[in-house]
Amino acid sequence: MALEDLVILLVEDDPVFRSVVAAFLSSRGATVVEADDGRQGLARFSQTDFDIVLADLSMPILGGLDMLKQMVKRKPNTLSIVISGNQVMADVVEALRIGASDYLVKPVNDLFLIENAIHQCIDGPRQQDVKLDDLEELSYQELQEHLNLLEQNAEAAKSVQQQLFPPSAIDYPKATIDYSLFKNDDVSAYFIDSANVGEQYQIMYMAHFHPQDNRSAFASVLLKSFVNQKLKLFRNGNSHTVIEPFSMLSYLNDRLSKSGLNIYVDLIYVVVELTHYRASIAQAGKGLRCYIRNDEGLLPLAMPDALQLGIFDWGQPSTQFRDLLPAERLCIVSSGSEHKAMLLANHFVGLTYETTIAPGGYVQMSC
Repeated sequence: MALEDLVILLVEDDPVFRSVVAAFLSSRGATVVEADDGRQGLARFSQTDFDIVLADLSMPILGGLDMLKQMVKRKPNTLSIVISGNQVMADVVEALRIGASDYLVKPVNDLFLIENAIHQCIDGPRQQDVKLDDLEELSYQELQEHLNLLEQNAEAAKSVQQQLFPPSAIDYPKATIDYSLFKNDDVSAYFIDSANVGEQYQIMYMAHFHPQDNRSAFASVLLKSFVNQKLKLFRNGNSHTVIEPFSMLSYLNDRLSKSGLNIYVDLIYVVVELTHYRASIAQAGKGLRCYIRNDEGLLPLAMPDALQLGIFDWGQPSTQFRDLLPAERLCIVSSGSEHKAMLLANHFVGLTYETTIAPGGYVQMSC
């Protein structure tokens, strides 16, 4: 059967909806374990290995997002889908930020949408009836409904984007990411993110969006969701794109050029293989630079300019490969000279509103 051999944790405080979804998933072959609030969901999660978690957002005692954060802390590769009647865009962003693979909005009139979302999350494209590109387009159409709000409402755009940014220092098992980004307006035209990919790879990237307006908030959401999609496929064993910078930028250009945002992106994408500390870097546009940092300062990597992402007739990114020596760090920096000086002074403050410093910033990976 369609969901045979899958063990699913369904955390939902509405007993009627929970019963309907559980019955449907069981009829499709899954083993379903139910919980009626976040605290009970955590207890069930500790007792059994689940293939995927389906979680409501708004629950008593412990909400869905807080529950998922604790689950991911216990098991970093936890796969999850959020199903909720809470249509606040900030919650969509937060679910993406902590690694949710999909977000479905109640009422779910067709329960097969849940099955499709589970297949997308668990199986990858090879075992689906619906093509991966079609599913990505559906996800984009759901987010598109919020675009006008973000364009017209600076406060909403600011709130959405801020939730995507991590703290100024992120400690992974084999790497640390530190960064500072400075903005003069409600929304930052710059975005950074990073992820640990299995035990062998660490990724980080920095983007600069053009034009610099509220669309940058929406572009940040799309960019992170596209990277999350490839990250999920890698974890399922269905794609290596997320650890191949050349392929990743080609994929991102395709998605962004079809997004309808009419936004262009300078982007540097870095992957470090953590056994031999070999770095692979790809660059689009010319507004960002990648450096090796050592005790003597910053050594720029020789990478020619390339076209920005978001162009239909895009060529290909610039690429570079480098074996990192002990104590060397990889840095991505915007064009302002003051940003390089602050990087060398180890001034890491995360995302900051600051009118006396030029917009932009820097991110550093220490392995």
